Amino acid sequence: MTLANEHEALAQQLNAMVHVKILSYKSPQRYAVRQTIAAAQRLLQKQHPQLDITISEVKTLEEIEQYTSVFILPSLVVNEKLVCVGRFPKKEEVVAWLEQASLH
Repeated sequence: MTLANEHEALAQQLNAMVHVKILSYKSPQRYAVRQTIAAAQRLLQKQHPQLDITISEVKTLEEIEQYTSVFILPSLVVNEKLVCVGRFPKKEEVVAWLEQASLH
């Protein structure tokens, strides 16, 4: 494998990792958002099987406050970028955010 091919493979690998954080101190809200993310993930992985999406939950007010001051409804962070604040995202929105994050 040439050096150029190694760099291209590494770039593809790095772009294939997306980290998603669900911000909410209410478990039912996190569950609902996780289901939406999972549906978007299944859809995307059919087109991009190399895409690796990790989902974590931010549950404490102190941790949530690092991203947003909205606590009543859930928020969403993709690759450390706040993309959705104080509402339940639609699957189509999540797909777009994940695709965009995988390109960077």
